[in-house]
Amino acid sequence: MAKKDAPPRWDRKMQQRLARGEAAALGELYDRFASLVHGLAHRVLGDERAADGITREVFAHVWEHPDAYDPKQGPLRTWVAALTHRLAVQRLRATETAALAEAGPGSAEATEELERRVRHASVAARADYIVQAMPAPLRAALELAYFQRRDYRQTAADLGVTEDEARRRLRLGLQLLSTAHDSAAPGAPPGYGGAA
Repeated sequence: MAKKDAPPRWDRKMQQRLARGEAAALGELYDRFASLVHGLAHRVLGDERAADGITREVFAHVWEHPDAYDPKQGPLRTWVAALTHRLAVQRLRATETAALAEAGPGSAEATEELERRVRHASVAARADYIVQAMPAPLRAALELAYFQRRDYRQTAADLGVTEDEARRRLRLGLQLLSTAHDSAAPGAPPGYGGAA
């Protein structure tokens, strides 16, 4: 049995291939994580073109700095998500700060509003990441309960599980999702806390 904190083999191999400059590795990484990166960037920025730019920036950074990822620190997926979050928040701050500067002398209310928007975008991005990263059975239960407005009995019937199991999945899924507000949330990507 492998050590519990050992990174997945794919993550270690991918980091090594990127460090050797294998272009095929970058393509494989892109295929695996592009939708995650673009989705998180779009969630923070609320703009398709800006999300496209962040996606390019993230993969360029990974290509140029493959040794920045340390497999001992956690999964590659988490590192890529944290990098995306950091770059998207930086872009949001820069864009909003430039807009405030054009509008004239900054006020305390405008600065507070900017920070509120950054915090809101960060929490939303963390929540998206948590949902995407949670096990499929938990995600399926939450999707039935939230999007299709099923109660735990209907969810159990739809999933073919006992009512107790449906309640357990919903409770655990909601507990995981509630950590989106917690900057030191377990399961949140390193560096995902705060607004970066």
